[in-house]
Amino acid sequence: IHTMPYSEYQVIGRKLPTEKDPSPKIYRMRIFSKNEVIAKSRFWYYLSQLYKLKKTNGEVLSVNEITDKSPKRIKNFGVFLRYNSRSGTHNMYKEFRDLT
Repeated sequence: IHTMPYSEYQVIGRKLPTEKDPSPKIYRMRIFSKNEVIAKSRFWYYLSQLYKLKKTNGEVLSVNEITDKSPKRIKNFGVFLRYNSRSGTHNMYKEFRDLT
């Protein structure tokens, strides 16, 4: 039996409350990573890319590991990939079929 080196985590965070905004918007992401620390790091990386929000003025509310509800059922996983080469930008999509 092989174990997957990556787990799926749900990270929930928000901007720190201020007098101007006492209840800021809450953001939730599902992230694949090796552990909770890397999942939180990727959460802040993506939040800074998508919204003007950094770790210094934000807080993580919770980090939960998402376990598979039915590990014996076959599922399809899809991965989108975009990369730049000398000839231009290329989009790729690859599907995998596996149990977990």
